[in-house]
Amino acid sequence: MKVLFISLGCDKNLVDSEVMLGLLAEKGYQMTDDETEAEVIVINTCCFIHDAKEESIQTILEMAEYKKEGTLKALIVTGCLAQRYQQEILDEIPEVDEVLGTTSYPEIVDAIENALKGRAEVRMTDIDALPLVDTARQVTTGGHFAYLKIAEGCDKHCTYCIIPKIRGNYRSVPMERLIKEAEGLAEKGVKELILVAQETTLYGKDLYGEKSLHRLLKELCRISGIRWIRILYCYPEEIDDNLIRVMKEEPKICHYVDLPIQHANTDILKRMGRRTSKEQLEEIIGKLRKEIPDIAIRTTLITGFPGETEEQHQELVDFVDEMEFDRLGVFTYSPEEDTPAAEMEGQIPEEVKEDRQAEIMELQQEIAFEQAEDMVGKEVLVMIEGKVADENAYVGRTYKDAPNVDGLIFVNTEEELMSGDFARVKVTGAAEYDLIGELIS
Repeated sequence: MKVLFISLGCDKNLVDSEVMLGLLAEKGYQMTDDETEAEVIVINTCCFIHDAKEESIQTILEMAEYKKEGTLKALIVTGCLAQRYQQEILDEIPEVDEVLGTTSYPEIVDAIENALKGRAEVRMTDIDALPLVDTARQVTTGGHFAYLKIAEGCDKHCTYCIIPKIRGNYRSVPMERLIKEAEGLAEKGVKELILVAQETTLYGKDLYGEKSLHRLLKELCRISGIRWIRILYCYPEEIDDNLIRVMKEEPKICHYVDLPIQHANTDILKRMGRRTSKEQLEEIIGKLRKEIPDIAIRTTLITGFPGETEEQHQELVDFVDEMEFDRLGVFTYSPEEDTPAAEMEGQIPEEVKEDRQAEIMELQQEIAFEQAEDMVGKEVLVMIEGKVADENAYVGRTYKDAPNVDGLIFVNTEEELMSGDFARVKVTGAAEYDLIGELIS
């Protein structure tokens, strides 16, 4: 039985997909990347913002066509869109056989077997359950890096965000399970662990009575074979001295932090339900840079939040100009049904949101290019990702670059390198976000 698996959305969703792939492989299912020969298609969906929702719906509709004209016998939908629009998916898209919620993915094998018998069903378990599967994941990221999901859900309830309603309250994965999983990944050749959750910085508070990310990091650093550990989704107000200290002390931890701040105007931050003011953000960023001078800070912003004035937008532009973030992404505000922000007065026209987004991204491109030029002549440690076709060059990442969201470095050499190798490289040039370098013999 051949299965095509489509994973949409974030890297946290990807971890769920890899767990499902492991469960299917254990039962003897074969994977295919050709939809025309697939007998079962599983789509792990996203609905965080409007564009993600549209992509998920369009993918389901496209795959549903193979029910009519191909070999497809079962179409399964899981993930965030499935959790949010459970029965509607079955009612509106009759080609879908099974719908699994965000905590029901361990039932993927039963769902497929049920669908193959001609039954249609919605499978929903407690949204605050913590799915724990002992079957090994099938890593899909190339083998040299992997995501480690350390917690599920969120307690923050930002006014624009639907996640707590579809992913439940914050709950940490027990530390011993994470260490075991990380050891298994290292044995398979993973050299970079990327810690993810809706919020990594609160890890362990629900289980151990206090924030314990620093304790988890120390344990992960002891695992043989792991060279880099990267932390994503750190809420600024939860960064404490313990976390900063372990980042300074442990050489395996990348001096990189993903710090989604969303805005810099204090009034807008309050309307968003965020827990920081502009002054607190300045203090946190300043402390990180003082304590870890070579730290790379990535952030994300939202433009056009309801009620955002031109003056407040310009305050955000000035903040970006002053802070000079190493990496930055900007999203236009997306009103999501059943969130407080969607009902707020002062909704901003799409054209204005996009203009404001473009202004910030243009500024950030200038900042990023200047920072890249400053790297010319310096030596950096690079993780090789793969070879450039038909050239004596390889593509890789420095500690400043998370996969798929940040920049790359192109390494010129006639030596043969492998994906996952670490190499010393001298930076010889810059091209916007990306660097060019030569291998140091």
